[in-house]
Amino acid sequence: MSELSDTAAVPATAPPAGKSWAPPASNDAAPRRPLGDRLLPMVGPLVLFAIWDLVVRFGLIKPILLPSPADTLVALATGLAGGELLADFAVTVARTLQAFAIAAVVGMPLGVLLGSNERAYRSVEFLIDFFRSTPSSALIPLFLLIFGVSDINKIAIAAFGALLIVVFNSAYGVINARKQRVMAARVMGASRWRIFRDVLVWESLQPSFVGLRSAVSMALVIVIVAEMFIGSENGLGHAIIDAQQVLNVKTMYAAILAAGALGYVLNIAFLVLERRIVHWSGR
Repeated sequence: MSELSDTAAVPATAPPAGKSWAPPASNDAAPRRPLGDRLLPMVGPLVLFAIWDLVVRFGLIKPILLPSPADTLVALATGLAGGELLADFAVTVARTLQAFAIAAVVGMPLGVLLGSNERAYRSVEFLIDFFRSTPSSALIPLFLLIFGVSDINKIAIAAFGALLIVVFNSAYGVINARKQRVMAARVMGASRWRIFRDVLVWESLQPSFVGLRSAVSMALVIVIVAEMFIGSENGLGHAIIDAQQVLNVKTMYAAILAAGALGYVLNIAFLVLERRIVHWSGR
């Protein structure tokens, strides 16, 4: 029996004399994708610009209403290289990030607290769902009465719309935390505070990040709409509506592309951040 035990304790492949045994290297690295697969995301934009160019070339839409993609991209590059569009872009970014910061700082703790007490969440669930389902643009007159025509108005209404998304997702994450982990913590004698701090908060991070990603997109949408219709003198929304009113379609489409690019970059940034911070998600 002792011989069997000694044999089992020795690695199947003994290391050379003078070298310590080490586990084999992990082969977890993802295989490199073929070049064609990596270029697939470019197919959609290229097809869109090709169709756009053909529509303009064949005169299906008048150039006064739809400039060529080349002219639009030149206007975009010129504007972002130091023109007025760059200043409008920076203003919209600042307003969006301010609104998002308010929503995140207030919404995440509030959502986690509500989610940790299901009765408390159920008592306000209707209000959260009601205002979350109400188009934020419908609340613009109300915020105009409260805050007037100012930057505070635009930031406040965007923060309100984003806040509801963050609260809902954070609370949902806590309520739907893995019951096995909560029960395991209780069996090990963890207090309610330790369960809240070490289990519920961490379990809520993944849905909270989903909420944050949706919230920053919502904040951008509301800010641009507010810039269009609430007496703004700058911002991408102002640039779009101002160019449309004077039929400066190149600038209008350039500002639209800038807004779309901003939303895409913010979404990708939060996806990367989520993968870095909530890397254990799904395990």
